[in-house]
Amino acid sequence: MAKPLTLLFICTHNRCRSVIAEVVANQRYGDRVLAYSAGSEPAGEVHPLTLKYLAERGYSVAGLKSQSWDEFSDCGVDLAITVCDSAAGEACPMWMGDTQRLHWGMPDPSRLDGDEATVRDAFFAVMDALDAKLAELV
Repeated sequence: MAKPLTLLFICTHNRCRSVIAEVVANQRYGDRVLAYSAGSEPAGEVHPLTLKYLAERGYSVAGLKSQSWDEFSDCGVDLAITVCDSAAGEACPMWMGDTQRLHWGMPDPSRLDGDEATVRDAFFAVMDALDAKLAELV
């Protein structure tokens, strides 16, 4: 069996979009990828609505945490993917060296004001968009 592609999903606070990407990648494409998520300024916890709507979609949320990209200096990242525009413009840490990078800009559903159905739909739209991008990648 071929070595899985190691992905690092990055957004500034690692509390929503990058966590969603990590979960979708590992739980839908885990036979082909090994995914992590991190942020340059981690929030310290995953946004509660991220956990709620991932679980509502049937994904396991056990063990998810908000963490710094510095924690991944030794994991041999094949591809770093930014999922928020602010992270795309940040200087990546030196340990990334010539790691290939992509930008998949996604709206932040955790910042949306609206009723519960509107917010849920926004989270699900991000999950679906990331799933589609991953399907193309792998």
